[in-house]
Amino acid sequence: MSDSAKDQDASKAELLQLSALDADFIRVLEDLVDALLANGTLRLTDLPPQALAKLDQRRRARERLRNSLDLIGDDEPLL
Repeated sequence: MSDSAKDQDASKAELLQLSALDADFIRVLEDLVDALLANGTLRLTDLPPQALAKLDQRRRARERLRNSLDLIGDDEPLL
């Protein structure tokens, strides 16, 4: 493998790692916003419309995913 190919592989690996870290960090920020909203430190009206739209999109996507993975209904006993 040439040095150029090794450098490209290393760059791809670093980009994948950075992307994973970004996803984790985004979730931390969402949780922080939720906590600040819950304790009244932050109001939805404090956020710009673009931020509200992004938060809403992510919440709906997570809800759809959660619903699609719900193998046991809420009304069904676990045992």
